[in-house]
Amino acid sequence: MKKWLVGVAGVFLSLTLAACGSSAVATTNGGKITQSQYYSSMKETSNGKQILQQMILNKVLEKNYGSKVKDSQVNKLFNQYKSQYGSQFSAVLQQQGLTNATFKSQIRDNLLLEQAVRANTNFSDSALQKQFKSFQPKITVNAILVSKKSTAETVISQLKDGKSFASLAKKYSTDTNTKNKGGRLPAFDNTSSSVDSAFKKAAYKLDKKGDYTTTPVKTQYGYQVIQMVNHPAKGTYKDHTSALKDQIVTAEMSDSTTLHNIVAKVLRKGDVDIKDNQLKDILASYITTESSTSSK
Repeated sequence: MKKWLVGVAGVFLSLTLAACGSSAVATTNGGKITQSQYYSSMKETSNGKQILQQMILNKVLEKNYGSKVKDSQVNKLFNQYKSQYGSQFSAVLQQQGLTNATFKSQIRDNLLLEQAVRANTNFSDSALQKQFKSFQPKITVNAILVSKKSTAETVISQLKDGKSFASLAKKYSTDTNTKNKGGRLPAFDNTSSSVDSAFKKAAYKLDKKGDYTTTPVKTQYGYQVIQMVNHPAKGTYKDHTSALKDQIVTAEMSDSTTLHNIVAKVLRKGDVDIKDNQLKDILASYITTESSTSSK
């Protein structure tokens, strides 16, 4: 997930930065460490400052766009990641220092930022038509993943002999998430970053339902055989307005300059007042940037 400034650490230190008192964070035989001491130490570090920046942004985003992000959206994305990583999902979360709850929190933060980008993006006809030039509609495919080229060639040979793709997926595919589902993958478009580029290129060459690749497709995961399920016609840009807007927003989310300017604009409108004098300038680069740089 794309984060504005800092990711995982924020969820663990948010309570510490929000509270400043004499209660002990830890005790030792040499004395205790209080919340005040910990806070004073953390605010001197770059990581501590980044965490506070992230917390401030999240508060402002929640106020302005919280009603636009539903729990169902968060859960849908969470389940997509869970399905994508399969049995490795828990291990991946653990490696990142996350739990299910904190990962959902990050997903929500990202969706809030996406709403801010959407609200500050100009979807003019010219912008939509420009995006449409490279646009390809979402397609749905089945795929069989194997480790050896010769195995993929065997699969293709058996498809030519009339064997069903679903039966071959179950027999040969090493993708445990899809092999018992006929090899079905989630729909994707030409901008999907989670799909291997060689895979996308081969898939989009298949036009009709049931068409399959007649040579093995080498990807970063191994060798794959792809079968087309649904390849909609491209039509006109007006037929895909919603999808084109989504692609533009996705591109803006990946552009650091645009994202910086939008964050600055959001913060400037957030009536932020830093109470700690030592942290007064924590947002200076963003507030100053917004006043001198126009946002989209």
